[in-house]
Amino acid sequence: MTSRTIVALSGGVDSAVAALRLLQTGHTVEALHMTNWTEDEDGYCTAADDWQAARAVADALGIPIHRVSFAAEYRERVFAEFLAGYAAGQTPNPDVLCNREVKFGACLEYVDRLGGDRFATGHYARLADHPSGPRLLRAVDANKDQSYFLQQMPRSALARAVFPLGDLPKPEVRRLARAANLPVAERPDSTGICFIGERPFREFLGRYLPAAPGPILTPEGEELGQHEGLMFHTVGQRGGLRIGGRKHHADLPWYVAAKDRARNALIVVQGGDHPLLLTREFRTTPLTWLTDPPPAQFVAQVQIRHRQTPVPAEIRWDASGATVSVHEPLRAVAPGQYAALYQEDVCLGGAVIG
Repeated sequence: MTSRTIVALSGGVDSAVAALRLLQTGHTVEALHMTNWTEDEDGYCTAADDWQAARAVADALGIPIHRVSFAAEYRERVFAEFLAGYAAGQTPNPDVLCNREVKFGACLEYVDRLGGDRFATGHYARLADHPSGPRLLRAVDANKDQSYFLQQMPRSALARAVFPLGDLPKPEVRRLARAANLPVAERPDSTGICFIGERPFREFLGRYLPAAPGPILTPEGEELGQHEGLMFHTVGQRGGLRIGGRKHHADLPWYVAAKDRARNALIVVQGGDHPLLLTREFRTTPLTWLTDPPPAQFVAQVQIRHRQTPVPAEIRWDASGATVSVHEPLRAVAPGQYAALYQEDVCLGGAVIG
C-alpha cells in the first residue's frame, strides 16, 4: 500500500513549497487546511484569505485538499491558557502551545482519520534518525529556525513528522515557489498569531481581560506614574511606559524589570544592563523531553525566546522541574516564557519558566 503524506497547507509560501518538495521526492500528497480562529470582528485575522490561497496552491499542485476547524480546541487548549498566563502576570507563548495541542495534537489525530501515514508542515526544522527515535534538530537557516516553537510537541509525533524546509534558506524557498509558478510565491509572510493579527496588542487583550491600573515604581518605591494593567507589559520592555525624563534620575531609558502582583505594581529600572534585568539562575515547570531523559545534572545550551542566541547552562532537574544556571547572565527572563534546551543542534525539549 502506498503511504500518504498529509501536508498542513496554511496559504503561505512555506507550506506551499513544503508540499511541492514532497511531490518532487515521490510522496503521495494530500493537503489539510486548518482554521484555528473564527472571531473576526474587525478584519485583522486573515483566515478567509488563507483558505482561498491554500485552495489555489492545491489546485496548482494538483493535490486534494481537506478543510477542518480546530477553533474549539484552540480556544480551550491554547487561548484559555494564553489569557490565564497574562492574567497571572506572565508572558505566555501561544505558538508553542499551538504546536503541542493543535498541530501535533488535534490535527495529527485528524490526519489519522484521513488515513495519513506522515504529517508534514512548513516549519523550519530538521529531523535526524537515532536508535532511540527521531531527533529534532535546528534548521540550516539559523535566522528562520523554528525548533524553539516545536520544543513541546509530543515525542511520539516526531516519528510521523516531516519538515521539508529544514535544509533550505528562506530566499531559496521563495525562488522555488517562483520557479514552480505557485500562486503564493510573493505572498508576504504572516506576522504574529492569527487571533491577534496586525491589530494593536493592548487593544486586543483589553477585550478579554479587565484593565487594572496601578503604580509604576522604582525598586526603591518611588512612584513614577501609572500603568493600565500589568498584562500590557513584559519584562525587558522599553517604551510605552509614558514616564519620560525625571529629576534626580540619569538620562537613561526606563525598562520593565518585574511585575509585583501583590501591589499591582510595575517595577522599572534605568539602563538595559541594570542588574535587575539580568538573571543567572531560574526555575522551570516539569520538562518535556524529545529525547531519552538525560542525567539529573548535565550541561546544555538554553534559549528563552525565538532567535535568541543560546547560552551554556548547567541543568539540574527532577520530576518537579529544573534549575537552570547560566554561565553568562540572561537578560529579561520572564515567567511564562519557554526555555528550550539544546545540545549542539539537537533540541532536547523544554519547559515554562516559573
